[in-house]
Amino acid sequence: MSNLFEAAGLEKGAPRPLADRLRPTMLGEVVGQDHLVGADGALTRLIESGSLGSLIFWGPPGTGKTTVARLLAHETTLHFEPISAIFTGVADLKKVFEAARGRRSTGRGTLLFVDEIHRFNRSQQDAFLPVMEDGTITLVGATTENPSFELNAALLSRARVLTFRSLDEDAVARLLAHAEEVEGRKLPLDEDARVALVGMADGDGRAALTLAEEIWRAAKPGENFDAVGLSRIVQRRAPIYDKGQDGHYNLISALHKTVRGSDPDAALYYLARMLDAGENPLYIGRRLVRMAVEDIGLADPQALVICNAAKDAYDYLGSPEGELALAQATVYLATAPKSNAVYKAYKAALRTAKEHGSLTPPKTILNAPTKLMKQEEYGAGYRYDHDEPDAFSGQDYWPDKLGRQQFYEPVERGFEREVGKRMEWWRKLRGERGE
Repeated sequence: MSNLFEAAGLEKGAPRPLADRLRPTMLGEVVGQDHLVGADGALTRLIESGSLGSLIFWGPPGTGKTTVARLLAHETTLHFEPISAIFTGVADLKKVFEAARGRRSTGRGTLLFVDEIHRFNRSQQDAFLPVMEDGTITLVGATTENPSFELNAALLSRARVLTFRSLDEDAVARLLAHAEEVEGRKLPLDEDARVALVGMADGDGRAALTLAEEIWRAAKPGENFDAVGLSRIVQRRAPIYDKGQDGHYNLISALHKTVRGSDPDAALYYLARMLDAGENPLYIGRRLVRMAVEDIGLADPQALVICNAAKDAYDYLGSPEGELALAQATVYLATAPKSNAVYKAYKAALRTAKEHGSLTPPKTILNAPTKLMKQEEYGAGYRYDHDEPDAFSGQDYWPDKLGRQQFYEPVERGFEREVGKRMEWWRKLRGERGE
């Protein structure tokens, strides 16, 4: 709602950030999201159909989610009602819904834009369901977090998720050129510095314009910055990374899969990304240990030793020296022979254990410390392997109701080849004995 000063137009002379002054006034001015607002974009098609429906905008900061929501209201003649999940409670929502019902009774719909919608808890998210269902509001929620994890399934079933992408270098460059046009002056940067500035924005359009503003403020008359000078006057943006959310899980997933895929260079890149963003190195160390047992296994048992040593080395040395130990372990894992045979065998054994319950082992391999247990033939017929030919008895150790099972299938790689030969020898000997 406007106050008297805004109504008189006095706020026009107030200082406004460059990013706010350059906010697009029509969907066609939005850069970097052609898959949504281009001639054949998803949102363009929805608008042309005349039926918008509720939407969830998912994407990194500074990619235009709020701007597009505002412009949608103009394109559809809906009343635009913005709220933030950070400052809004259930009582506030009730007032917003009541006002929307009043508008609906006069024939006008409401586009309710909810910024940071993932910050609403489950019960607050449920409050949207009835007003979405009866058409009181068209919900447009914006989130930087994965909706699959942060939003109710019931809410997601009533809304379409549209993904906003980080701005590529061309899009950021176009934003900067537009800023220069509006400001009527060039950024005081040489070509290398301009390229560096685009990189500093890290796909965030708002950050790019904020950095441009800083440069104009810092430059003296006639001064022109090179890349080194730019780094002195502009603080580098922290990488887009939230240790509790998507950035964390995306990068650790990328690190794990590049190790599994035997690409040491890509693995080092994702390791560096995480460390540069401030991830806890000991968390990475623990994950490397997991990779050693899950993806390398008995193909190279030394991998587990190396990873535990790297984790301990970091704990002993600290940063930055200890990070080299993590890098060494990462390269070792990526270049090691791979086997998930133990991982698969354990999962199969666990599944069988859960399915068949508490089966009693055969009495042959049970101890008989009491007279009663001896009478019950506990331990009767047990053959001590060390006294057998080749130190191998080939006994049946399985519960009677289950019978022999086979979970472990070694892959012929590295050390596991020797394990496989040993197992084949056991099976052959067992077969020769008719067992």
